[in-house]
Amino acid sequence: MKKKLQFSFLLSTLLIAAVVGHDYGDALSKSILFFEGQRSGYLPQDQRLAWRGNSGLSDGWTYNTDLVGGYYDAGDNVKFNFPMSFTTTLLSWSIIEFGDSMPPHELRNALVAVRWATDYLLKTVSQPNRIFVQVGDPNFDHNCWERPEDMDTERTVYAVDAPNAASDVAGETAAALAAASMAFRSSDSGYAETLLRNAVKAFQFADSYRGAYSDNPNIRDGACPFYCDFDGYQDELLWGAAWLRRASQDDTYLNYIEMNGKTLGADENINEFGWDNKHAGINVLVSKEVLEANKYTLQSYKASADSFMCTLVPESSSSHIDYSPGGLIYKPGGSNLQHATTISFLLLVYANYLAKTSQSVNCGNLYVTPASLRLQAKKQVDYILGSNPLGLSYMVGYSNNFPQRIHHRGSSLPSIKDHPQFIACKEGSIYFNSTNPNPNVLVGAVVGGPGKDDAYNDDRVDFRKSEPTTYINAPFVGVLAYFSANPNPS
Repeated sequence: MKKKLQFSFLLSTLLIAAVVGHDYGDALSKSILFFEGQRSGYLPQDQRLAWRGNSGLSDGWTYNTDLVGGYYDAGDNVKFNFPMSFTTTLLSWSIIEFGDSMPPHELRNALVAVRWATDYLLKTVSQPNRIFVQVGDPNFDHNCWERPEDMDTERTVYAVDAPNAASDVAGETAAALAAASMAFRSSDSGYAETLLRNAVKAFQFADSYRGAYSDNPNIRDGACPFYCDFDGYQDELLWGAAWLRRASQDDTYLNYIEMNGKTLGADENINEFGWDNKHAGINVLVSKEVLEANKYTLQSYKASADSFMCTLVPESSSSHIDYSPGGLIYKPGGSNLQHATTISFLLLVYANYLAKTSQSVNCGNLYVTPASLRLQAKKQVDYILGSNPLGLSYMVGYSNNFPQRIHHRGSSLPSIKDHPQFIACKEGSIYFNSTNPNPNVLVGAVVGGPGKDDAYNDDRVDFRKSEPTTYINAPFVGVLAYFSANPNPS
């Protein structure tokens, strides 16, 4: 009887969502607004999340350089450049592919969100033979529950000087700046040229001094285990080159991805895409030239992209991705919604590339059409927005039922506007341990989300489920832009 009741509840939840539908335009606006809550540095007059204030204003002083700005990655007050640059690449890619589907004011807001990151990333590659890879010591930071505006923990600057290696961070920075140059090309050509010029410089550093930044003993204790390069630096070299090819159309980068695919493991781990592993994204990105320009020297990348798509379709004989009982893509390791948003994004991008050339994917026992890929993405989006067994939106501020106790310092502590008195490192613990809802709503934040059983407890302590990150939201911006313009895709 219990199973029947659970099934009936699930069915009724899904039916209600199907009838009511989702306001993708509202979700898009909020997904972009979230980035204003993650800002570091001097906040502008038009800051919309007014409970935030200036922070990190002396970042970089130990190197006598300006490293003010950028984003905090999640619910802490550290600027990790590895995930920040990936966030920037995906935000820019969202604009490149789906900017035309955004209302003009939201396209402007999305470009502002990109520029907040790229202005900072330009500073990190401004000195010859050096790249700054992080600001803030996470071990000290995570020992405190403190507002970014009160931050008095050590703002350690982590830099990598040649000939030491940082191929991963430098390669991702190159990708971010190159992608952003395309996003800005029509609205600010001068800035776009600056971004592309610095992307070339970042890639030269990445390729000339090969290795992972977190293998450097001076970096490891700050980067690990939080944003260690677990999967190797080779994918970031291909990723950076692929974006430079897309942005510049320079054959030098075409030759690079043609010649280095095998040696840099292009056909390995092809079913992964996130801040640490770029392979599925590389394959989708490069496939555009195969599909639209008949660059058959890149056919192996398209074959890997096709293979990845087939793993995502439950009816396919090669399907092997896990889904929760409620239909959510599931991968172990926590912060599961990062997989749902990145994979949904790739599904939509690849669907567009296929549709433009009237092609489908051969999955052996069936042909998968662009419409089918879009439907797979829509299921993930609708789940995140509330069409799930709990009827809970995993985007803060969307609908009337969303997480109230997210793992986020600025959101959970009293705003500096309401409580201007300093709250010291350990004085914030009472707010961390409180069962009260967060006083400041971080509108648009998508939390880590439920596990493989669709269960979610609204618990600030459970950071694997309740912590939002910039790289969960970044691809979701593009996904929501598409569905806001195409709520019933075909």
